[in-house]
Amino acid sequence: MSSSVPPADSFVSNKPAGSTGDGEGSSSIALKVDDLTVAYHRKPVIWDVELEIPAGNLVGIVGPNGAGKSTLLKAAMDLIPRASGRVEVFGQPYAKSRGRVGYVPQRESVDWDFPVDALDVVTMGLYRRLGWCMPVRKKHRDLAREALARVGIADLAHRQISQLSGGQQQRTFLARALVQNADLYLMDEPLAAVDAATEAAIIDLLRQMRADGKTAVVIHHDLQSVPDYFDYVVLLNMRVVASGKTEDVFTSENLQKTYGGRLTLLDEATEAMRRRERSI
Repeated sequence: MSSSVPPADSFVSNKPAGSTGDGEGSSSIALKVDDLTVAYHRKPVIWDVELEIPAGNLVGIVGPNGAGKSTLLKAAMDLIPRASGRVEVFGQPYAKSRGRVGYVPQRESVDWDFPVDALDVVTMGLYRRLGWCMPVRKKHRDLAREALARVGIADLAHRQISQLSGGQQQRTFLARALVQNADLYLMDEPLAAVDAATEAAIIDLLRQMRADGKTAVVIHHDLQSVPDYFDYVVLLNMRVVASGKTEDVFTSENLQKTYGGRLTLLDEATEAMRRRERSI
């Protein structure tokens, strides 16, 4: 698979879901981000992000193209460097809690010509538990088959991934995340460019996950469906414009702030980065 699909950070730990393990605490906040800034070539992409995601919710992250939504998820998982900031998962630093996090990448970031079938892809979600050099046994493949069944493509287990439709590919990577049995799922546009049946199936699955106490943070573009799909919403345009319960935050005023005035925000952020560099 493409190197942009990180195996080590997104596979299941040896702990059952919801377990905090020795020395770990639990928290009603699934994801906490403090003072997070990411810059490429000294140009800020996200700037001074402050965010708390309550556990047990379906959370939508929305904002214009280039607002830093994918960057936020990747920086939270240490997949790209941060200029500043701290990230906690269930009250613990991400490095101590990464086994509780599952990741669904953008479909476009995956090398779909890699010579594996759907079952192989899902089984990769167990490698943190297995270790990279340990054999995959029948019980592990059975878990992967169960995950494929949950997303409705059990009959495609041995189909080469390049031969799957876009919606089937997306379901495969969702199954890969499910087999990790994580507590927090970070999903980068899982509903992008899928058919209506796949979208409905994914939303049903997310609701089942919520009923099981899981938390899902989903980058989403269809503003019309946000109130129907998500309990909690984050409006992002380089910074968090607003976050909270959907009925409280998803307003015309906040949407105008999020989707308008991007050049002003960019200028502010760039100038702040320059001032920070001059003060060091």
